[in-house]
Amino acid sequence: MPIPSDHSKPVRQSAKESAFNQLQQWIIDGTLLPGEKLNDNEIAKALGISRTPVRESLQLLEVQGFVKMYPGKATQVTEVEKESINDLLPPLAVLQALAAELAVPNVDKDILEKLESINERFKDAIHSENYYAALKIDEEFHQIIVDAAGNKYIYDIINDLQAHVRRQFFHNSIVLTEQSIEEHEMIIKNMREGNGEKVSTIMKENWVRAIEEFRSVNKG
Repeated sequence: MPIPSDHSKPVRQSAKESAFNQLQQWIIDGTLLPGEKLNDNEIAKALGISRTPVRESLQLLEVQGFVKMYPGKATQVTEVEKESINDLLPPLAVLQALAAELAVPNVDKDILEKLESINERFKDAIHSENYYAALKIDEEFHQIIVDAAGNKYIYDIINDLQAHVRRQFFHNSIVLTEQSIEEHEMIIKNMREGNGEKVSTIMKENWVRAIEEFRSVNKG
């Protein structure tokens, strides 16, 4: 099982949290490939923890759909079903749109300046075709808005769905385009103007459009 030896070991986390976050990242970025069999002894040794938190983290990953556990047999990384993007993005779009609308009354000058700065970095990443960096910057942009909404339940669900978005990106199901830069600009503009309804509409379109782009790229 190809476990890197140079991974970082997070601090101030429980052993279960550390194992969960690291395994999830390895599955998302393809270090652990779809169909890969996972050995809890090897994982525990690599992470410097006992088998119990590893098993607990694998159970959480199964709930999220990243692994499948076969009691007494094996635990395997799930396959990437690119078509699942059609089910993943609509609920995420609705939640992101709601978060944006709820965030509008809480947005101040500092938040707007942060969003503008992040979008400039996003633009640079897109223009230089550094799409992985663009993905991380795009997440940063949206996370600031979700945080500003101040709703724990929306935050938690979006966080879970976002992990699947990252995995789809690494397996070439999601394409980032120039249009996202313009949509970010419109989101900022309407937030500044306090137009929550318009912000919500643009945010939803920003996410749902990725489905059409996926279909366009995968025609035939």
